[in-house]
Amino acid sequence: MTISLNKAGKARNQQSVSVIEGGLANAPAMAAKDIVMGIRMWRLWGRQGWNDILQRYRRSLLGPFWLTASMAIMVVALGVLYAELFKIKVDTLLPYLCLGLIVWTLLSSFLTEAGSLFTGSEAYIKQIRLPYSVYVYRSCWSKLIIFAHNVVIYIGVILYFDIWPGAAALLAIPGLAVVLLNGLLLSLCIGMVSARFRDIPQIVTSLVQIAFFVTPIFWTPELLRGRSFALDFNPFYHLVEIVRAPLLGTVPSAKNYLAVALITLVNLIVAGAFFTRFRARISYWV
Repeated sequence: MTISLNKAGKARNQQSVSVIEGGLANAPAMAAKDIVMGIRMWRLWGRQGWNDILQRYRRSLLGPFWLTASMAIMVVALGVLYAELFKIKVDTLLPYLCLGLIVWTLLSSFLTEAGSLFTGSEAYIKQIRLPYSVYVYRSCWSKLIIFAHNVVIYIGVILYFDIWPGAAALLAIPGLAVVLLNGLLLSLCIGMVSARFRDIPQIVTSLVQIAFFVTPIFWTPELLRGRSFALDFNPFYHLVEIVRAPLLGTVPSAKNYLAVALITLVNLIVAGAFFTRFRARISYWV
């Protein structure tokens, strides 16, 4: 009797080990399937992302254009102020500051709102079986909508100062796509880690505030006076520059593109490893 019980226990242990090993071995395929299925459900997350904007500004007069109005006021106020402080022409600094703030707002929103990516969708995750990538795409789409609203400010600025970026502006399209890809990957990583450790969003918010001041958003790299090498190690500067420079009529440097390629590669590897390893645990963490 004891021998048979021992044999049964060993069989159960071997079966559980094989299930775990099978699950780990199949994890990359499940993660890839999750990403593909999420893309195919674009109607769902597209509608949800749009509803997020509508619900946030429900019954308001201007709706999401309140963000545009507040940013426009900030651009004009800071542009005039810092142009006087730095002794730079307003028609030079204001477009630079405008685009810097618009792209920075997009980037920072990915980081600061990623903490609630999965925890904020707890009700959906626990009741409806959907690909986890749906929540990432939904967040990315809503941020792109807000970015489109803010671009109206840039159009007003270039019309007022009679600026024409020329054909170089077309480079902003792939630049924006790369920024969105990196934002999506960072949101995925931060969202998973924040679901496990609830202190992460506060840490990320503090780091983003520091990064804003050390990134040339309202000041130009020329003000560093030969010490611009410090910007080479600032990933936010390169991500902002591949969108801002083309819209100002200049082509980003090879250093910008090389840095962004390296940043994207690192984010792809880290996000892929995290999503493959911990995707199945998200529903238990939220």
